[in-house]
Amino acid sequence: MEDLYEYDELYRDTIATVDEQGKRVWINPKKPKGRYHTYRIAVTVLLLGLLFGAPFLSWKGHPMFLFNIFERKFILFGTVFWPQDFIIFGIGMIAFFVFVILFTVVFGRIWCGWMCPQTIFMEMVFRKIEYWIEGDANQQRKLARQEWNFEKIWKKGLKLSIFLGISALIAHTLMAYLIGIDEVVTIVSQPPTAHMAGFIGLIAFTGIFFWVFAYFREQACIAVCPYGRLQGVLLDKESIVVAYNWLRGEPRGKIKKEVAGAKAEPPKGDCIDCKLCVHVCPTGIDIRNGTQLECVNCTACIDACDEVMTKVDRPTGLIGYYSHSMVSEGKKFSFNTRIAAYTAVLVGILGLLAFLLTTRTDVEATMLRVPGMLYQEKENGMISNLYNIQFVNKTYEDIHIEVKLKDANGGTIDRVGGEGLVIPAASNLESVYFIDLPRENVTETSNKLVVQLYRDGELLDEIKTNFLGPFKQKKP
Repeated sequence: MEDLYEYDELYRDTIATVDEQGKRVWINPKKPKGRYHTYRIAVTVLLLGLLFGAPFLSWKGHPMFLFNIFERKFILFGTVFWPQDFIIFGIGMIAFFVFVILFTVVFGRIWCGWMCPQTIFMEMVFRKIEYWIEGDANQQRKLARQEWNFEKIWKKGLKLSIFLGISALIAHTLMAYLIGIDEVVTIVSQPPTAHMAGFIGLIAFTGIFFWVFAYFREQACIAVCPYGRLQGVLLDKESIVVAYNWLRGEPRGKIKKEVAGAKAEPPKGDCIDCKLCVHVCPTGIDIRNGTQLECVNCTACIDACDEVMTKVDRPTGLIGYYSHSMVSEGKKFSFNTRIAAYTAVLVGILGLLAFLLTTRTDVEATMLRVPGMLYQEKENGMISNLYNIQFVNKTYEDIHIEVKLKDANGGTIDRVGGEGLVIPAASNLESVYFIDLPRENVTETSNKLVVQLYRDGELLDEIKTNFLGPFKQKKP
């Protein structure tokens, strides 16, 4: 075991995708197959179906999902969210990150191997196409080494052409989430000059995805993604990850035929040192050296090892989902204090999020005094202030709004341009209002007011604002 730990320390000074001169080492993993890989294919089909199908889903004539950062309009499950709902978005993101942390603490990087878009597209789409056109790992390396002849040109050309087409499909799907599928269809069906910004966006997204999946590949997980770095502070000895059972596997050694009269060799562990777990790894690591930041928990090494164990008539599970304690101490999974604490925090955040969603109003307004405008004194003894009110209709129906002063005491609020105000469905509307108060009621330089919004006599929202007066005057 001492030799293993010494080798482990040596390994951690290097990574498999960079050589001693600092140059990129191209990874050609062996084609994976097995029980877990079959499960991953099923998960991939489900997730890609949701990804590419969701932009076509609609609710009452509107997208089911939309993340329009340009117009600051977001739709989730048919419900419209605006910048005024930022607190809900913020709590939702906190809940998501706490969930990711909790999930990592308990199950390691299972997200990376099973649900991350980068892994799904790279390993389950682009590499599948590469295996289909260029063959398995050895054939790919052979093709890369040979001169540029007809075979190499048409295989590389076909592969890259398909990569480009899929990258374009991903780019159009992403754009559909940002601006809506109808707008994407309009951009595609009309000349580029008619929608130059959208056309440039589609070209840029296509180029980025093509570069990532055709060239950058596993480097996105190893060198860019911060989640892999986070596992160093999130994982502990109880976290379940893809791991090698070193107690059972060591000392490793090749299987040799028994020769009559030969000196008996000391017993070896179950690992026959075939290195298939290394050959199938998409990031080039040796899982036998322990948990490493490059490991995305894709389970390819589990399937490869199980196949070998079956062939040599030894129990499967030499590599599997284990925690350090499960291997070293034979412990079973337990709901420890750390998991309980994260769970309690997550439940609390989800409770707050549920409260905010259930108490969310259909109409929300933001009221501000017009910049640069002071109060006005009128001949009838009224003090007047000018305000901008921005209304947000969060529903899919036009809403008629009445704006009133709470505890008016002779004060009035009047809309510039008329009385009637209809806020269009799922949109913003800005209007200007004069608020007039009797001079005797303006007792401070800054007076507190409450403006109320009504729809068909039903109170929708209340807005607090300040009303400027000419001077501070004590009441008699």
